[in-house]
Amino acid sequence: MASTHRVAVIQWQIKELDPEYNHKTACSYIREAAAQGAELAVLPEYHLSGMVPTDPRWAVQAGETPQYLSSYQALAKELQVCIVPGTVIERHAAPSQKEIFYNTAYFISNDGTVLGSYRKKNIWHPERPHLTSSGPEHHVAIDTPIGRVGLLICWDVAFPEAFRELIADGAQIVIAPTYWTPHDGSSEIRAYNPDCEGLFLESTITSRCFENTCAVVFANAAGPSEDFLGLSQITLPVVGPVAKMGTEEGFIVADLDMAVVEAAERNYKVREDLKKEDWHYVYRHTQR
Repeated sequence: MASTHRVAVIQWQIKELDPEYNHKTACSYIREAAAQGAELAVLPEYHLSGMVPTDPRWAVQAGETPQYLSSYQALAKELQVCIVPGTVIERHAAPSQKEIFYNTAYFISNDGTVLGSYRKKNIWHPERPHLTSSGPEHHVAIDTPIGRVGLLICWDVAFPEAFRELIADGAQIVIAPTYWTPHDGSSEIRAYNPDCEGLFLESTITSRCFENTCAVVFANAAGPSEDFLGLSQITLPVVGPVAKMGTEEGFIVADLDMAVVEAAERNYKVREDLKKEDWHYVYRHTQR
């Protein structure tokens, strides 16, 4: 049976290499969102330290990730709200003894339990010298208090295959923490359209909702419009964004009506086709 969930997306101008400030800011917004009835709060990608891997402090701060994750678990339990704390950078020792870094998103339940995590698979080109992809690992959906959820991160949104694999595993809501700016467009393509990256996000997020009969919860960084896109939003098929921000700092809370997702599926029958034994692509929808 369809249900409605109160969801918050949070965005602010992340201070590079200042995890204490960013964590405090995030917790304050989460508390405010919970006071407005939010059942889920989602933060942006790189929300603790930003993406500045050439600074030695960035690697040091990546080793401090567990303490912040524990803090979010305690906050989730206290407020009885689910939290996706954007993404955090995790430092790992590889067999070669060379340290590697993953960009990881977690889903924390409203009782403080970590229900699942996801390491970014599609690494944006400038990130590739510094981050390690999850590679061939499958995209796996997670059972949560708000339904079956899939996690993606930023540039993953560009790949319909990522969505399809999550939908094939039963996800009805896809959550995407992001740090996407106007400068992700080269000077060459921005000469054609200075707002090409905003157009990319606006059109792609809604398209993914339609073509997968799913909801998308998208949280981006915010700040001055010359450097940030914002556009954090809660989007459904059929109706598009039910709530959307500009480049301002803050948060929005909106109702995510899953009856719309069910109506879209009855009309478009995407999941029904994915379940067919003679489905002509290699992925299948699991029986959920």
